[in-house]
Amino acid sequence: MDENSSIFNSTEDKIVCYAPRMITTNGVWQGDNPLEYSLPLFILQLTMVVMMTRALVFLLKPFRQPRVISEILGGVILGPSVLGRSDQFSNALFPLRSVMVLEAMANVGLLYFLFLIGVEMELSVIRRSGRKAMAIAAAGMVLPFGIGAAFSFQLHKADQKLNYSTYIMFLGIALSVTAFPVLARILAELKLINSELGRMAMASALFNDMCAWVLLALALALSENDSSSLASLWVVLSSTGFVLFCIFIIRPIITWMIRKTPEGESMSEFSICLILTGVMISGFITDAIGTHSVFGAFVFGLVIPNGSLGVALIEKLEDFVSGLLLPLFFAISGLKTNVSSIEGLMTWVSILFITVLAFIGKVIGTLLASVCYQMSYREGVTLGLLMNTKGLVEMIILNVGKDQQILDDQTFTVMVIVALIMTGIITPVVTILYRPTRRLLPYKKRTIQASKPDSEFRVLVCIHTPRNVPTIINLLDASNPTKRSPICIYVLHLVELTGRASAMLIVHNTRKSGRPAVNRTQAHSEHIISAFENYEQHIDCVSVQPLTAISPYSTMHEDICYLAEDKRVAFIIIPFHKQQTVDGGMESTNPALRLVNQNVLVSAPCSVGILVDRGLSGSNQSGSNKASHYNIIVLFFGGQDDREALAYAWRMSENPRVTLTVMRFIAAEQVIAAKQEANAQGVSAMQIDTDNERQLDEEYINEFMISNEENDSITYTQRILNNGEETVAAIRSMDGAHDLFIVGRGEAQASPLIAGLTDWSECPELGVIGDLLASSDLAATASVLVVEQFGVAMVAEHGEAERSPHRHDQGDHYQNLRSTNARQHIPSRSHIIYNG
Repeated sequence: MDENSSIFNSTEDKIVCYAPRMITTNGVWQGDNPLEYSLPLFILQLTMVVMMTRALVFLLKPFRQPRVISEILGGVILGPSVLGRSDQFSNALFPLRSVMVLEAMANVGLLYFLFLIGVEMELSVIRRSGRKAMAIAAAGMVLPFGIGAAFSFQLHKADQKLNYSTYIMFLGIALSVTAFPVLARILAELKLINSELGRMAMASALFNDMCAWVLLALALALSENDSSSLASLWVVLSSTGFVLFCIFIIRPIITWMIRKTPEGESMSEFSICLILTGVMISGFITDAIGTHSVFGAFVFGLVIPNGSLGVALIEKLEDFVSGLLLPLFFAISGLKTNVSSIEGLMTWVSILFITVLAFIGKVIGTLLASVCYQMSYREGVTLGLLMNTKGLVEMIILNVGKDQQILDDQTFTVMVIVALIMTGIITPVVTILYRPTRRLLPYKKRTIQASKPDSEFRVLVCIHTPRNVPTIINLLDASNPTKRSPICIYVLHLVELTGRASAMLIVHNTRKSGRPAVNRTQAHSEHIISAFENYEQHIDCVSVQPLTAISPYSTMHEDICYLAEDKRVAFIIIPFHKQQTVDGGMESTNPALRLVNQNVLVSAPCSVGILVDRGLSGSNQSGSNKASHYNIIVLFFGGQDDREALAYAWRMSENPRVTLTVMRFIAAEQVIAAKQEANAQGVSAMQIDTDNERQLDEEYINEFMISNEENDSITYTQRILNNGEETVAAIRSMDGAHDLFIVGRGEAQASPLIAGLTDWSECPELGVIGDLLASSDLAATASVLVVEQFGVAMVAEHGEAERSPHRHDQGDHYQNLRSTNARQHIPSRSHIIYNG
């Protein structure tokens, strides 16, 4: 046969002439065609697959389609259904002689990917998921399996040599499985991963995945066409023996290797290489005994103990395997998909019929189980839709079935199309059908200033890495939790959605299991939660509720803002995207975090504080925080953000371990303008707004001073300045005795006190003064909290109707304050220190 025959030709027996020496070319200058040699041809094929896949990921991103859709579609486009229809294209780029190398590399990638899934998966999660998740998963498998079996005769051809029962087994499994990694990403995209529905879907999918592996191993064992042979029995027995060998021999050996590794050190390269070699040996053994090689790799991964070894293996392999080699496997599935093999209109009608029936079957099965457990009909239907997600396991089943000639070209193509349709419509349909009604009543305590001093103070703390934890805990400790006004802390660990199963599993693994972390993300999450729970145990009047948000950075602010509104918090604390270096400078750890902070400032339903972390004095250990003392300074320039900053500092000042300095900056021309106001006849609207803000500033400062007249730990100073240069000089002249600067983000842009400073601002989200304090040029050693009050800028985001009562209440508050000031004695100047 001509060795240029295409990989896309129909699967009939062929003899391919293959030259083993034609691996690398001598170069085009010596007349060689690189496409006639194995290595350059494979490199080109891999490049085309990756580029096509990435292009489709980009194009389908607005439709929220999972990556597996793009990977399979990429193969379909490169295959005989689209570009492969051209003999010139297929014979040049995907000749039949290249299939050996291409499929071998794809299966190597698949082997290690299934090993990683085994490493990341914790069987105890399935045990903890409860009867409810197991019942839903089982009900969602039985009905589609029965439908696949009932209608398999429409696709099965009488002249096929294989056992009909084996055909039913493969078809039923393919229709009934649920892809756990794909489902996890869809739930994260739909912002359902932290919901009760999302957690139930994840638990059910995990159980479904495990059942699918057991059924696949059974189907492979029974795929012997000669029913009278005892081969199937030997396959089942030897597979069971391999599993027992891994559990009772391999796992103790690996555990011994981990114990021999000194604590705090990573395992040796020799040990890692030994384990990676064990993956291939396991694949070889299970392939030799009649089960697929991926089964051996998966079981080998399951027996790897959780902990540092699992983290090291995932970090070394995951990006390369899932980013480069795994797309090859999905592309191979697409390359084998030949739409032209589907003959006649009735076959297409059968495809649609089977797809709809299997789809509805899983929905009905899941719905019935859900209703039995008192879930609503809408939640049951949504759960059924989510459980229809297809992906890796189904593609493995279909490819194994085709390789072993259990499925012919037509059946394989039909099932690939069914998988694409089922998975592709999940996100749009669920988005339309299931929109969780927030039913959130408008609440007025959206700011610290509006919060009552005798009510619970709710704070949402966002954490990216454990490095953010010590300063934030000390900041909250200084915020004066008391019986009169306890602090409720919602700790939100922000995790980027990368498409990895490892990032998803932290939602499942309960931190109270006592087991080591599955991966670095979960290790960070457990470290963060442990630190805050330790703080809660040692400090009275503090409650901590840990949560995790898994999102792309572009939509992470939606999770933060929804949670803030759902929990009715008054203040969100988010870390600055730069961190302090050893030499005292500030460097960006992740530029994407800056976008998150900017989006939160725009969309937040309450006040926001951006924390520039340079450490906060006092012990970082929660148990010894009672001995810590904090020196805090507020720089007050005026405006609602500065009033909010002062309100937070006011709360802190009630803590006996806090010394507070309030430094107010006043423009010299403002003093002159105040004297001329009485003589002014006409006043502009802008001037009226400015005057109103000044009046509110004066009233709030007066209220603060009256309330704290007897508090010796508070110092109030005023600086009368002329321009921005004097402002910078005044801030630079401050000694280093302060642990924390608190400033408002916004200020009057026309103020002469910041004239010229906006041109040098690097991070506008901090405001002019906040950016100056966070700058490396200032050589400051204190942390900075930049506060933005929930105000007029956010009306468009949250609605005028909701905002109006809040603004009206504040107006009433200030009106009452005017009356109070008229009746009460304003403190004499002997209580105030003036500088300038």
